[in-house]
Amino acid sequence: MSFDLASLLSLAIPILIAAVAGGFLAGLFGIGGGAIYVPILYQTFEVLGVDHSVTMHLAIGSSIAIIVPTSVRSLVAHWRKDAVDWQLLREWVVAVPLGTIAGVTLATYASSEALRGIFAVLATLLGIKMLFGRVPYVLAQDLPGLAGRSIAGFCIGAFSALMGVGGGVLNNTFMTLFNRPMIQAVATSAGVGALISVPGLVAYIIGGWGDPLLPPYSVGFVSLAAVAVITPGSLLAVPAGAALAHRLSRRQLEIGFGCFLLLVAARFVYSLL
Repeated sequence: MSFDLASLLSLAIPILIAAVAGGFLAGLFGIGGGAIYVPILYQTFEVLGVDHSVTMHLAIGSSIAIIVPTSVRSLVAHWRKDAVDWQLLREWVVAVPLGTIAGVTLATYASSEALRGIFAVLATLLGIKMLFGRVPYVLAQDLPGLAGRSIAGFCIGAFSALMGVGGGVLNNTFMTLFNRPMIQAVATSAGVGALISVPGLVAYIIGGWGDPLLPPYSVGFVSLAAVAVITPGSLLAVPAGAALAHRLSRRQLEIGFGCFLLLVAARFVYSLL
């Protein structure tokens, strides 16, 4: 298939807006920006006439590729503010990538509708949790032992790979449920994004390798054209988001994050109707 140039140009502005917004959110919430890239890319590929059976896979794989540089830049920005839990990241250096590979394997064989449904359900649950703030209790005063943290890391990697996100959505919730400060969760999530996106990128390339339904300039389930357009704008916006995160209160971060997740979930529910 070939891209229609007029259609591509008409989508240039929303794609560039998504790039800047995704980078800003990466810095603000410690996410890789995938929660905004995935719906925008999905809609873009649909409009361009990419085969419906691979549009969601291509959107997720391309999102994971974009998350690689944005997560690294977000991590550096928060590292300079000394807010990252490096011990947790070191303990997750195996568990998170293994979960990511498991998630990509499932995504490769799942339908587009199933992937959209998973995205919407997880985003809704997490968005509601953030809007209500802290539950009246915490699961514990600190993170669980090594076994518990490893299981959590594996699950975060797996679900994030299925959603095409950098893990910040899930890690922020995990850490705050165990009484960690929101700003530390946000900063550490940037590192989680790096642990997810690098193996996730390789796995999505392998998973879609040689698929005849993919559009031009695709390497497996990764659109090089989308990555080339979105990545520069994302990288430029990351520092601004990180700076704002360190000026807002915990509650302001939670409310903003919750509203954002619910908007994304609503978009995917609509696509399934």
